[in-house]
Amino acid sequence: MYHFNFQPIFDNLDMLLHGAWLTVRLSLMAMVLGLVVSVLGAVAKTSGIRPLRWLVDVYVEVIRNTPFLIQIFFIFFGLPAIGIAMSPNTAALVALVVNVGAYGTEIIRAGIESIPQGQIEAGRALALSPVQILRHVVLKPAMRNIYPALTSQFIYLMLTSSVVSVISANDLASAGADLNAKTFASFEVYLVLTVMYFLLAAGFSAVFAMIRRVAFSYPASR
Repeated sequence: MYHFNFQPIFDNLDMLLHGAWLTVRLSLMAMVLGLVVSVLGAVAKTSGIRPLRWLVDVYVEVIRNTPFLIQIFFIFFGLPAIGIAMSPNTAALVALVVNVGAYGTEIIRAGIESIPQGQIEAGRALALSPVQILRHVVLKPAMRNIYPALTSQFIYLMLTSSVVSVISANDLASAGADLNAKTFASFEVYLVLTVMYFLLAAGFSAVFAMIRRVAFSYPASR
């Protein structure tokens, strides 16, 4: 029978904790930058500028219909052929931002289009500027509507970030692979990695739920 031995894991726990921190940092940076790309892409896609809408459509369709692994390989191995070289960590961040930006664009676009046209007309009647209408009348209600879908996509991004270990980017999966090569305790290493990714996902879910209560809670009626 198999004899479980977690001692090598405990002896090298700092490796996994450091890898977990790098995964959290990489994921947070990708979420923030990806949200910016998503908002800009959604605004462009719902605008009346046809060439801009066409460019965003091409970007979204290319990213959504190609494997994330191929996107990473293209950025890290393909772009240097035309003089654009990046470190593994930078390439991983760019790939994650590009990927989540495409999916986020469609999510936010759906939220924007769910806003009744009457609300926008009311904003114009109140002499609000286009930027004020976009910020207060369109984006905030849209974000409230699509917040669960958007945060689910962000959690999926954090889990997907494990793929970046294939280009030697520093993250939890890469630390686990290094520890496995060092200890040969494959079962124990990947069992602990599974638990750690689960805890990270649960932690992000709790933080997103707290943000939703603070940012999108309605004032109590009197």
